[in-house]
Amino acid sequence: MLLAIDVGNTNTVFALYREREQVGQWRLSTNRERTSEEYAALLIQLMGLAGFTPEGVGAVVIASVVPAAVMPLRRMSRDFFACDAFVVGEDLDYPIRIDLANPAEVGADRVVNAVAALTRYRPPLVIVDFGTATTFDVVDRDGTYRGGAIAPGINLSIDALARAAAKLPRIAIAAPERVIGRSTIEAMQSGIFWGYVGLIEGLVRRIVEEHGEPMTVIATGGLASLFYERAGLFDHLDRDLTMAGLLEIYEHNRERVRAGKRERG
Repeated sequence: MLLAIDVGNTNTVFALYREREQVGQWRLSTNRERTSEEYAALLIQLMGLAGFTPEGVGAVVIASVVPAAVMPLRRMSRDFFACDAFVVGEDLDYPIRIDLANPAEVGADRVVNAVAALTRYRPPLVIVDFGTATTFDVVDRDGTYRGGAIAPGINLSIDALARAAAKLPRIAIAAPERVIGRSTIEAMQSGIFWGYVGLIEGLVRRIVEEHGEPMTVIATGGLASLFYERAGLFDHLDRDLTMAGLLEIYEHNRERVRAGKRERG
């Protein structure tokens, strides 16, 4: 089986695949200080509760936007799963052309999303990923990754507002029906939520206008469902896009992974 690992700034997601079928998924908070032993203790316990063992894992693929997490996960793979982990952007090729001035600087998660979206939807595409940051990524009609935009995630905006304004509390994300709030909390919820909807709609419309033709717009990430219906521009909601992209990249590099295993053996 394949163990796919997506390390984000807030959460780290582990998914287990048997061929192309996902048979398990587990989520941990991202901790830059976590050791390989700590990763193993947590993950093996979670896998065991679902009836899986480390011996069943035959390959490990990692995409990470947190450089400090890569080495502990490589060690975990080697010491506890008897696999050499393959890291997207370091060990594995992308099955997509990247048309940027410096392709190496683009976050692995953004390209992984683009790879998955290209296998599921007809380009040109705009992929909006609601994570710690909200990213907007563009794939053109020829299947080339063209870049995009990065904005602060909504939770970052809430944290910044609460830290900078002494009299304003930290609020939960909510989708108020009214824009005009009748209390401080309601006004904050309205400003954060509907302001963020305006940011999303404005950026996507400008991207489409700049690109010069209609585009398929996809929402993904942890908060995607909250904005999918209220921002009137999405064509698809795809919650599992990043993990699907990791699977596609593994399949594209399967022979390289097998060669690495033979060399290790």
